[in-house]
Amino acid sequence: MKINPIIPIWIMAILCIGMLVMKRRGVWNFIRQILIVCLLFTMNLRIMVFSHDVQKKDLNVDVLFVIDDTMSMLAEDFDGNTRRLDAVKDSCQYIVDKMEGCRFSVISFGNVATRLVPYTDDTSIVMTAVNNLEGTTKYVAQGTSLNLPYQPMLETLEKNYDEDGDRMQVVFFFSDGEITSKKEKLGSYEEAMWYIGSGAVLGYGTEKGGKMLVQSFAGDLSSPFYMQTRDKSGRMVDAISKIDEDNLQSIADDLRVGYYHIEDPTDLREVVDDVYEDVDVYATEGSTGTEGYADIYYWFAIPLVALLLYDLIYYKRKVRE
Repeated sequence: MKINPIIPIWIMAILCIGMLVMKRRGVWNFIRQILIVCLLFTMNLRIMVFSHDVQKKDLNVDVLFVIDDTMSMLAEDFDGNTRRLDAVKDSCQYIVDKMEGCRFSVISFGNVATRLVPYTDDTSIVMTAVNNLEGTTKYVAQGTSLNLPYQPMLETLEKNYDEDGDRMQVVFFFSDGEITSKKEKLGSYEEAMWYIGSGAVLGYGTEKGGKMLVQSFAGDLSSPFYMQTRDKSGRMVDAISKIDEDNLQSIADDLRVGYYHIEDPTDLREVVDDVYEDVDVYATEGSTGTEGYADIYYWFAIPLVALLLYDLIYYKRKVRE
């Protein structure tokens, strides 16, 4: 089972509390009011259950995730003290859920850029690859280069275009924009623009920055520590990573897509809405017998409608009296 809220849960919670504050007179009337509000809240959650008989919708859209998996993405400055990389994982899940029916591919970059998943409509494989990203470890890290993912990204887009030029290609680029490689300058992403129909560059992190809880080597979960560096006086202090929005805006300008500073999980709603305005989506006819998640919110609509009809009849009679 999973949920896919129609509007953010916190907004719906405020609305529901507001509806309950206006308490009706009479015990049964108030109980009915509570039931109606609970049903509205539950329907908004859009609860989905696993099914072997789901109508599948295929869209002619291919989505490429390019994910910064460097040490700086472990900085704990997203929406409080959440790691940037964990926020990226949640963002990918949101996009996968909202753009159901698309094919997805994943490229990550740390010391090297790697295409983790070729284009597939199996989103469980996509999210497994994304969720396995844990940042570069201390004794492996060689500094961040934002030029690293460009070539594999361009090759992926070119090859996919050559194989099926009718499919729309969308790119989501996730990073904090920080460049730590010595004497490195950001190169141009402009050539990739010709293969992209839409997309977004998504920035994570703050100007204040955050500390990075790192591992010495891959799998060393027993003794993580905050990365340190020397200050001007030579003392060891916690290293701080800060977002570089100028670099991210430059990449977005080259790709002719929007740049968004993601500071809150709800920011992704605007991003996906903007991308859908640009994308020309063609849905082919669905087919049954596939595995997936089926909506069950309409089950809650039946008692809701019954209660509302009862209310209508009840208050019409009260008016007549």
